[in-house]
Amino acid sequence: MILLPYRRIVVNNSNNFVMGSKYFLHKPSITLPTIYKSIPVLFKTQRLIFSAFASKPISPNRGTSSFSYRPQRIPPPVSVSGVMLEDPKEDITESDHEKALKQKLSQVGIDIGSCGPGQYNGLLCPMCKGGGSNEKSLSLFITPDGHAATWTCFRAKCGWRGGTRAFADVRTAFADMRRIGKVNKKYRQITEESLGLEPLCDVLLTYFSERMISRETLRRNAVMQQRHGDQVVIAFTYRRDGALVSCKYRNMTKKFWQEADTLKIFYGLDDIKGASDIIIVEGEMDKLAMEEAGFRNCVSVPDGAPPSISDKDLPPVEKDTKYQYLWNCKEYLEKASRIILATDGDPPGQALAEELARRLGRERCWRVTWPKKSTIDHFKDANEVLMCLGPGALREVIEGAELYPIQGLFNFNNYFTEIDAYYHQTIGYELGVPTGWRSLNHLYNVVPGELTIVTGVPNSGKSEWIDALLCNLNHSVGWKFALCSMENRVREHARKLLEKHIKKPFFDVRYGESVERMSAQEFEEGKQWLSDTFFLIRCENDCLPNIDWVLSLAKAAVLRHGVNGLVIDPYNELDHQRPSSQTETEYVSQMLTKIKRFAQHHSCHVWFVAHPRQLHHWVGGPPNLYDISGSAHFINKCDNGIVIHRNRDPSAGPVDQVQVCVRKVRNKVSGTIGDAFLSYDRVTGEFMDIDEHPRKG
Repeated sequence: MILLPYRRIVVNNSNNFVMGSKYFLHKPSITLPTIYKSIPVLFKTQRLIFSAFASKPISPNRGTSSFSYRPQRIPPPVSVSGVMLEDPKEDITESDHEKALKQKLSQVGIDIGSCGPGQYNGLLCPMCKGGGSNEKSLSLFITPDGHAATWTCFRAKCGWRGGTRAFADVRTAFADMRRIGKVNKKYRQITEESLGLEPLCDVLLTYFSERMISRETLRRNAVMQQRHGDQVVIAFTYRRDGALVSCKYRNMTKKFWQEADTLKIFYGLDDIKGASDIIIVEGEMDKLAMEEAGFRNCVSVPDGAPPSISDKDLPPVEKDTKYQYLWNCKEYLEKASRIILATDGDPPGQALAEELARRLGRERCWRVTWPKKSTIDHFKDANEVLMCLGPGALREVIEGAELYPIQGLFNFNNYFTEIDAYYHQTIGYELGVPTGWRSLNHLYNVVPGELTIVTGVPNSGKSEWIDALLCNLNHSVGWKFALCSMENRVREHARKLLEKHIKKPFFDVRYGESVERMSAQEFEEGKQWLSDTFFLIRCENDCLPNIDWVLSLAKAAVLRHGVNGLVIDPYNELDHQRPSSQTETEYVSQMLTKIKRFAQHHSCHVWFVAHPRQLHHWVGGPPNLYDISGSAHFINKCDNGIVIHRNRDPSAGPVDQVQVCVRKVRNKVSGTIGDAFLSYDRVTGEFMDIDEHPRKG
């Protein structure tokens, strides 16, 4: 037998074409069993080749190696060793438009070969190369006048499409071509007889039995076969009101193809007519599996799953070609109050579920979670669960379907794991980290993810107190911090932190001349501590940083260095430019919301220093949180509000006494409102409980 690769086959005495993925064959003098001697036998009882040649036009689908066509102009045949082929050297005169169009298509990689005007042609897509199976999935249409062409690749993972004209001034033909896509499509009328469908043979019945699909289920769903000589393929018949409207074929290597120019609908559509609960699966086998588990109200999508979720807005219905079957079955879906999406568990299957939910409405969708088959992997689909675990397990999966998630809408059970950990105190620091001062611990503890606003009149020790608090937290639980401290020079800030850490003065003059200065070795060890504990957020040029810039760098510090706290000191050193239409109150509210979200999302405590406005009638007492310059939102939105106040009147008490006024605590677990008093050691910058005596050297 001679196998000659060629585009078209002309059978003498017939106008039908025999199509295959590599060779187009017809040899009347050779019997079919002889032709297929070299093809492996798939079943012992009968020769079955599931990549069967179709006797009717077929269109590409996911994993398909076939394509659709229109009747073409047939040149006189020639005979080569009994095989009738068209003459490849047929002399056809091309018009200027056809030549120009051919050149334009060639520039984008489309070789039209002998494709003629007024017809659809199946070609190899130059973009995806037909995937691993080299399928001819590119459908090319040339207008009858040969002036323009459009093309679409039907591989789900490609979808390349476009159009071109022979010449720029060709308007009529191009307009006609555009109108072709807009007119109502006429669908082929098909019957079981016209497709050559017949009841399933024993071999296919055995195949389905191995997949736990019974004869009764196959009969009720009118699953049939199509035969070509001694070859058969599975035929899933698509019906609407009992009438056959389309047919989809499957081979044993899971290649699928469908009848061309037929209406796209759900498989099993009649089973959901009038149903309030509907199950949607990804394949015909899953639909049959659902019936074995007792669910007839199930349909399968006809075209498989997309490779990923689209990031584009939903197209208009008339342009939503991939999901046209949804709109063709709209009246069947409108009355459903509960739609269970039981698509495959792989990424394409989950993408399909999301695309369906977007179109059907997430509020009435539910989803299933396939059970585990190992510590890592889950079962993929309904038929696999049926085969491995049985119909009872499949029923449990469907009955255990959960509400489809809607962004921003949750239930407490979505957080039970976190709530359990909070109750059992396994998250860490649920009750807050103690400050290191006994007099303050019952009022204020540092909880990850909260915002503390710190204020006080100038020179009251706000920044010094925060530095001392950070040192205590590092010493007790090893926390690390990001510092956006714009009023401090780096070297001066390092000095203050080292003095609190080592508990010795940095210098031995003036304020530190009466005690021992930190040694060179302590200094070097302190430098390493600084490097390990603190990360600086600084703007080294003349620009003022805004809050977005600060938070972006703080996020990087959390992810890269694992910092647990952020200090922004002070508010007035940030750039607060805002739109002219936005008030300062609105701006402060928006800014604090951003800070709180950062704190919560990254479980990072934020201390934000804000100065009070000018106090014209200040009499020496601590200011109120409502005195903060800018907005009352500073106290309204914070989790904790603290005022640091230093006594300046010797007659009122020791001048080294610092009053820590806790004016707001949102979380009663971490503290309460009240005042604590600490003594301040000017030499080392330490804060201590009043009953502790400052170190004298």
